[in-house]
Amino acid sequence: MNKVEICGVNTAKLPTLTKAEKDALFIRIKNGDESAREEFIKGNLRLVLSVIQRFSNRGENADDLFQVGCIGLIKAIDNFDLSQNVQFSTYAVPMIIGEIRRYLRDNNTIRVSRSLKDIAYKALYIKEKLMGKNSGEPSVEEIAKEMDIPKEDVVFALNAIADPVSLYEPLYHDSGEAVYVMDQVSDTKNTDENWLRDISIDEAMRHLGEREKHILDLRFFQGRTQTEVAEEIGISQAQVSRLEKSALVHMKKYI
Repeated sequence: MNKVEICGVNTAKLPTLTKAEKDALFIRIKNGDESAREEFIKGNLRLVLSVIQRFSNRGENADDLFQVGCIGLIKAIDNFDLSQNVQFSTYAVPMIIGEIRRYLRDNNTIRVSRSLKDIAYKALYIKEKLMGKNSGEPSVEEIAKEMDIPKEDVVFALNAIADPVSLYEPLYHDSGEAVYVMDQVSDTKNTDENWLRDISIDEAMRHLGEREKHILDLRFFQGRTQTEVAEEIGISQAQVSRLEKSALVHMKKYI
């Protein structure tokens, strides 16, 4: 993604256009001027470049994403209405993202059956239909009732066509710093409480003798039985039990 040349284009030398230049070129484009269209495409390739950065952690080839993004850019140019009070970049970015997501979905290694896709697309159509009719988003139950299928089938089909999201995909920027998906996902394993507990146990074990440390390591970190520990260090199982209990009592003073 840090390549200077993508698809034979030197990204370090990509031109930029002012709003006035874009407006003037669009007038010429609408009049069928192909040279103006070519100039406008080249003047907006930086926009495509910025969009494909969002997909940098998908493991996809940058050249492929750039080409697909250019298709989205061209579609945006062909469909943009200059009379609307909207900046071209505001209109083009979702078009480029949509084109890339379609490409990733269609080329995903996770294959979804044709019948499942049909259910999902029909569910989306029914959803839009009910939204227009009821002026509100319908529930899964309402969609399933309209389609006359179990609601579980609707959920399964919609989940099957959902695009996987990278943990490193930026959601928004907070004071100039990007906030990623992973920042919004809770971690029930590596919590502050567990982290402090592990530090506390580690510190408490520092106060034990080497033999006691070794016994607790074998018992609680390697999952050995008292009999196995006794055989390894050459003492009786009763002695292991006594040393283990003594070590745990001693540790409690420091936890």
